[in-house]
Amino acid sequence: MRCFQSLLSTFLLDYLPRRRGFSGNTVASYRDSFSLLLRWLWEVEGVRPERVEIEDITPARVAAFTKWLSEERGCSPATCNARVAALRSFARFAQLEEPAHLEACSLILEIPTARTPVAPPDHLTPEAVSLVVAAAERHGPRQHAVVSLLYDSAARASELCSLRVGDVATGKPSSVVLRGKGRKTRVVPVSPQVGAIVDAYVRTCRKGAQPADPLFVNARGGPLGRAGVAYILRRAVESAHVLSPDRVPSRSHPHALRHSKAMHMLEDGVNIVYIRDFLGHESVTTTERYARASTKAKRKALESAESRLVPRSPYTESERSELLDWLASVV
Repeated sequence: MRCFQSLLSTFLLDYLPRRRGFSGNTVASYRDSFSLLLRWLWEVEGVRPERVEIEDITPARVAAFTKWLSEERGCSPATCNARVAALRSFARFAQLEEPAHLEACSLILEIPTARTPVAPPDHLTPEAVSLVVAAAERHGPRQHAVVSLLYDSAARASELCSLRVGDVATGKPSSVVLRGKGRKTRVVPVSPQVGAIVDAYVRTCRKGAQPADPLFVNARGGPLGRAGVAYILRRAVESAHVLSPDRVPSRSHPHALRHSKAMHMLEDGVNIVYIRDFLGHESVTTTERYARASTKAKRKALESAESRLVPRSPYTESERSELLDWLASVV
């Protein structure tokens, strides 16, 4: 019978990256979950890592583990839920690889996750985005292209960093090829204005670059990283805030521009299914958070429903005034 250590090695080194095709970041997150669990079992429960068995991972111990994460490490409920999700994923794998552990794995799969409040997505108004883009333009063509494309394509920071020169079509129509979570690729349209901004950046700053070369590079000539994207956006936001403190917040982050694009598309009446595909979400339920958060979209829906339920009066404004005057005279 295969032991816990053997199953865990196969899970992290073969099942997640090779059989499931998970990205390195996802595998690292699962690995960190088990590193923390093994550390807790050793330091608190006195169970050495080489002696851990699947049967040691009981619901009671997992509850104590998540309490330790929350109280000792300051982890949020969402982070604790992610750690529990990693354990459940391992249990589903282990019960198929080694049926002898079926009962212990079934107990792990029954462990519930904590209910967490869904925070509204952090986003900027269209006016604030315009001011931030204008501030980025003053910092140079690379900064202008990064911020403009980050918003208009709703790309994740990691997706923007992985862009190659050949991934951007700046003609008519303009589009960009993004490589998202799970190594899935999607083609996203961008506005002609943003296409022209990126084209100007390539012609001035990436002259002679080959289609396979990184689109955005750092000062050392290497691919721009997520920290670099965050730094470029932070400078633009700070500059825009100094000029318009009442319209632009003092700080923001790259994912806020992704949220902003989704909210603005929704409020412009774009179908939520199209927004899901634009963002690269697996399910429309993930995209629904924008519909729940948008008061403008809710107001439009209510007004539309009201117009269907309460028909428009057949009388004009002057006719209604005359009708009321006549009624007043006969009453």
